[in-house]
Amino acid sequence: MPTYTVHAPPPRPGESADPERFVFVRDGFHFWAFLLAPLWLLAKRLWLVFVLYLVLNIVLGIALKLLGTSAAVGFLVSLAVALLVGIEAATLRRWTLARRGWQTLGFVVGEDREMAERRFYGEWVKRAGERLPPAPVPPSEPAYSAPVRRGPPTGSDVIGLFPEPGGAP
Repeated sequence: MPTYTVHAPPPRPGESADPERFVFVRDGFHFWAFLLAPLWLLAKRLWLVFVLYLVLNIVLGIALKLLGTSAAVGFLVSLAVALLVGIEAATLRRWTLARRGWQTLGFVVGEDREMAERRFYGEWVKRAGERLPPAPVPPSEPAYSAPVRRGPPTGSDVIGLFPEPGGAP
């Protein structure tokens, strides 16, 4: 069952958290990011990742050309980069959201995005309805008590969960 991370945008001035703006990012392999990586990156507005993707492909293309590798090796390298983008697409999206100041609210599991949203919002509303009691105010100075002593220690005192000295085992 897919796992989703839930992200909240930075609040606008004078606004509290707006649940309609929350973003759910599915973990796992993203087929369209693998198949059409540049278009997927642009569609998800991952501008910096798109630029890094282009730079990586250009550098790898030049390096393979200088090494004199065959077209088959170039294809395998491009396939490996596309596979990496497909596997790490969710991580790249979460990184971009965090860089933009979005806050990760939590994780939710659901069969699809709609079910994940239902579970998350159901729990979110339930928790919002609960009012936590105020935290107790710590005392200004710790209240320590002196250890209780029943008398001076004797040589027959036993410490721990041992039988009394001289008693039956």
